[in-house]
Amino acid sequence: MKTTPKHDEKIAKMTFSSVYPHYVTKIGKKDRTKKELHQVIEWLTGFNDEKINELIDRNVTFKTFFEEATLNSNANLITGVICGYRIEEIETPLTKQVRYLDKLVDELAKGRKMEKILRT
Repeated sequence: MKTTPKHDEKIAKMTFSSVYPHYVTKIGKKDRTKKELHQVIEWLTGFNDEKINELIDRNVTFKTFFEEATLNSNANLITGVICGYRIEEIETPLTKQVRYLDKLVDELAKGRKMEKILRT
């Protein structure tokens, strides 16, 4: 399934701070911690706790969020379906990066072992 330009634009304009509480809620339901969530975000983006909080405070869009990130060189190992899209088939780089993050959070919420989530 390919994304549409309208979908890609919506993703780019969405703010990280508006989605972050949903990540926290999702992982919390499965007794995963905010510390683990931040570990996953740091693995993907290079952002430490301080930087994650700064980005939330600045209310940055996902476009800015990923422009400031240093994507992990193993991010391409994140595959599968998330939100109805097969990650490997997403052509728009930003949309793919956001779906990488969504997939990692989903794996964390499903109780997957951290070594597998972090592709080690």
